[in-house]
Amino acid sequence: MRSRGRRMVAALRAGGSALRGVCAAVIGVPDYERYVAHLRRHHPDQAPQPRAEFAREQMRRRYDRPGSRCC
Repeated sequence: MRSRGRRMVAALRAGGSALRGVCAAVIGVPDYERYVAHLRRHHPDQAPQPRAEFAREQMRRRYDRPGSRCC
């Protein structure tokens, strides 16, 4: 019975983590950890941007594109 409870807790945590990721993507929160993981996996020769610079760049990309706003 204990292992079933542990499996349920692990499943709930995984689901919560996935839900947080989806919500963050929907509202446009940049995911620095995912960016760093991608960079290390696919571009190991490049150094990641500092967190603050990454956030500024994401906001610039979001708001400086023509057609990205309704008004």
